[in-house]
Amino acid sequence: MPSVADDLALVRHMLREVLVGREDPEGYFAMCLSILGHQETLSQFASIIKPLSTANIHLHSILTSIYQEYFSKTEDDEMELALALSLLQMKDQQMATSNNEPTPLQFGVTDCPSCFHQPDVVSNHQGKNCLEVTPGREANSYSVLTGTEEGQPHINQKTGQHKNTHINSDAKQTPETGQSPQISGSSASFSVPGMSHEGDHITEDLNTSDKPKRSRNRRQRRKGTHQQLVGLPCSPSTPPPVVLWFRRDLRLCDNPALIRSLELGAPVIPVFIWSPKEEEGPGVTVAMGGASKYWLHQALSCLCASLEKIGSHLIFLRASGEGNEVGSSLHVLKQLVKTTGAQTVMANALFEPWLKERDDAAVAALQKGGVVCRMLQSYCLRDPYSVSTEGVGLRGIGSVSHFMSCCRQNPGSPIGVPLDPPVSLPTPAHWPQGVPLDALGLARMPRRKDGTTVDWAANIRKSWDFSENGAHARLDSFLNDGVYRYEQESGRADASNTSGLSPYLHFGQLSPRWLLWDAKGACCRSPKFQRKLAWRDMAYWQLTLFPDLPWESLRPPYKALRWSTDRGHLKAWQQGKTGYPLVDAAMRQLWQTGWMNNYMRHVVASFLIAYLHLPWQEGYRWFQDTLVDADVAIDAMMWQNGGMCGLDHWNFVMHPIDAAMTCDPNGSYVRKWCPELSDLPDELIHKPWKCPASMLRRAGIVFGQTYAERVITDLEERRTRSLQDVALVRREFGQYVDKRSGCDLLPLPPRLVSEALGRSHSDEAVVRGGRQFLLPLITRMEFKYQQEEPEADAASNPYNATLKGYVSRRRDETVAFLNERDFKTSVMYESAQRQGRLERDYRRIEGLPSSPSPRGRARRTPTAKDRFSIVPGGAVTLLK
Repeated sequence: MPSVADDLALVRHMLREVLVGREDPEGYFAMCLSILGHQETLSQFASIIKPLSTANIHLHSILTSIYQEYFSKTEDDEMELALALSLLQMKDQQMATSNNEPTPLQFGVTDCPSCFHQPDVVSNHQGKNCLEVTPGREANSYSVLTGTEEGQPHINQKTGQHKNTHINSDAKQTPETGQSPQISGSSASFSVPGMSHEGDHITEDLNTSDKPKRSRNRRQRRKGTHQQLVGLPCSPSTPPPVVLWFRRDLRLCDNPALIRSLELGAPVIPVFIWSPKEEEGPGVTVAMGGASKYWLHQALSCLCASLEKIGSHLIFLRASGEGNEVGSSLHVLKQLVKTTGAQTVMANALFEPWLKERDDAAVAALQKGGVVCRMLQSYCLRDPYSVSTEGVGLRGIGSVSHFMSCCRQNPGSPIGVPLDPPVSLPTPAHWPQGVPLDALGLARMPRRKDGTTVDWAANIRKSWDFSENGAHARLDSFLNDGVYRYEQESGRADASNTSGLSPYLHFGQLSPRWLLWDAKGACCRSPKFQRKLAWRDMAYWQLTLFPDLPWESLRPPYKALRWSTDRGHLKAWQQGKTGYPLVDAAMRQLWQTGWMNNYMRHVVASFLIAYLHLPWQEGYRWFQDTLVDADVAIDAMMWQNGGMCGLDHWNFVMHPIDAAMTCDPNGSYVRKWCPELSDLPDELIHKPWKCPASMLRRAGIVFGQTYAERVITDLEERRTRSLQDVALVRREFGQYVDKRSGCDLLPLPPRLVSEALGRSHSDEAVVRGGRQFLLPLITRMEFKYQQEEPEADAASNPYNATLKGYVSRRRDETVAFLNERDFKTSVMYESAQRQGRLERDYRRIEGLPSSPSPRGRARRTPTAKDRFSIVPGGAVTLLK
């Protein structure tokens, strides 16, 4: 028979069901009455719900009111019943006195009020509010794995429905990764269009039972519902606190580390540690530039405000000092654990090689000291260190199709469903000492000699909402409007057809899993938009394979390219003063707002590399310093491919004039960012040097004064020289060019060699062997032709990769059609005229009238105002 202590432990455990929304407060109170009884509930209920007074004040007040209302009503009923019984007893005594009949009291019968007043409760074995509880289950037995590395609520957070999924109560976590075993039948996966295999990590279709209906439902849940988690100590005695280490996961929604910290049932101490030396990365990585630091400052301020709304706050710490450990995050964590007594550190993993090395060292050191340190996966949809080429091979490496095939062939953990934010956090009794946010120096502005501040971020502040709510608002706005044009017109610079979510993804204010679910649930499911998430994961995969991706060309021949050293050209490009309006507008937008869309990034990169002959590393470093979404993996991959030396080749070069026909056909984008050109007509705004002098005077344009002179004038000659330079280095480094196919050859890193040779060959064995494995890469066709014909110019190259704008192509096709149509019309007209002349000559020879007599009714007389009777004369002018 269970003891009173067992019953108390049971009802404390069941209190969690109220917290996660599976039991209402009235039903829980009824179960307490059924399990503990009337007296025990009266005496123990206040102490049972006491932890809620700090963890969830609202729920504590509801339960307290139910408790007080019930027992106050019970006492009143008992008093009324006692008064009624006393009156009845007096009446019986009077009747007994008159009739000499004994009263019930005379027979020794005692009437207890509790025998007449039975509480209206629901047994814990019947009724809809009953919840069967099995003693001995773990504290988080209601959790179920849905694709992350830790237990998550058993409720489907997107649909609000309970899954029919069960986990064995004695399931153990794997010691290597800390992951629980995968659930049989789970089909959640990467879910990027074009990929569908059952059980794969990347698949086209999500499980239909988990598919969201529409983001509107989740927006309502964001406002607060019964399914949101709150923190609760699992016993009256407060356990050691949990250190929640925020990095680039600055959000409350779908944060696995945050939810896992709550499930431990301990106070949570959110911290952010700034270590500039660790964040900058090795070499010339420039991982955190000025614009991204400013965004980080604003995002941390917004996160701190969000935590304060749920009863907590963020502690800012700075790693500073000399020595490898003194100035490290590990040193700060050790001091934090020592001062707070924490036994657990929770964080979401990062995948830059130098940051992963830091995190691995921190986990090992903390665990050696007896502190549990867990790193959960949420920054990418797929852990890049888990992607393997086994079963796929290396052919086509560098393309997103090859990457998705690797993920299909070697699926990892299922993605699962996003997690809703908590409504409160349990707080510690004593907070550790931190520093102000400004002390981190993330948003420090330069000062002039007179002491005034140079506020270079003023336009960035006006252009963005840095909060997590701002991220969701932008996502909802895009899915309600821009997504319908994204597939065909995402390259337009003069319209908001892109999402603008990249900075929110980079700093983790929006999780890729949340974004994927929303994109899958949108009315217009754009495969191109969802495919961008695969590109993002592929960039991190490449960075893990090639840690020197940000500064060294992957293809050996291109390391010897003869780049220009003209610093004036570089400065003109950076400041938006090249003399080419489209390029200048894009670079000015970048400087003022910290962002430009993907098409414009291709335009300015092509101009820097293919026309100015400046090294791609210069463009990468400038982007890292000025982009608010500066991402080492994505930027390095893009600039390597644009610089002709990455795993993939851009099979196109954006022409600085023709590209405008696609992205800014009416000149609206140029007029916004280059207002000095706003008075030029649409036909000439992208090439103002062709305007007549009178038009320039009316527009107030003076080249070299109000608008920059062109830094280069002969675009075709510059393109030809670029191709000849590439052909030269490919001939000089012939050992890295395949003789048969003409493709560039890449020395493989040990990790890919091991996968190609089989797991029996370790990375160390491959390195010790000193063998070099060369892999043919995708190579631009015009490079192959240029190597065979080194003297050919760009215009005569049949594989010329210079793209014409879409509007330009359409305009050329229209002109050609009109010429063809008018040519046919003129031929037909001339043939009719010739036939008429022959007929008139024949009638003249025969002595007949020049025209046949009309038959039937007479024809009406033509007049000068009758346009239908006028026959066009003269020659037909062809459009040129």
